Amino acid sequence: AESPPPALLNVGEGNVEVECVVNTDVPSDGTECYAIGNTISFIGASDRKLIAKATLPASGNAFILLFLPGPKSDAGPSWGIYVVEDTAKSFPYGGAYVVNFHKQDIRYVIGEHKIVLNPGKSHGVVKPGKLDNFNMAPVMFEFQQEENWKLAKETSLRFLPGSRYMMFAYLDPASNQPRITTCRDVK
Repeated sequence: AESPPPALLNVGEGNVEVECVVNTDVPSDGTECYAIGNTISFIGASDRKLIAKATLPASGNAFILLFLPGPKSDAGPSWGIYVVEDTAKSFPYGGAYVVNFHKQDIRYVIGEHKIVLNPGKSHGVVKPGKLDNFNMAPVMFEFQQEENWKLAKETSLRFLPGSRYMMFAYLDPASNQPRITTCRDVK
């Protein structure tokens, strides 16, 4: 998103409130939030109106919440939440987590890993085994558009122990061009 949601409060049982800061393109500091049942909700700190809510998987206990802008209305933008379980399956040690928000397939290369990812799907990728002298590996993304493939990104990324990447593939709503947003997280 170009701009994050407004200042948020997470409200739990007994009206316990937690202030939440949502950044753009970089992970926010970890915040312990509260769910009621399997639902986590956020209200605006200034107007106290519902901004976003999501259902959490019952099996998990740590999640990363990605706030996604929804359609704009007279009341302002709405927000959706994409929930990522913060586990070794989602984030293999030193690797990456890739989500396809594009309406067609994407294919990508991270080091020696070559993967095709269907729309709406995600995949955790282990740290590449072959790194150069600077701990870097090639990364390339292509988007399927109709029957053709369009290059979206080609670069190298540094893969270090204790760090991980989140990569989100989507079409930019303003330009309709393929985009990859990459966030590095050091755990």
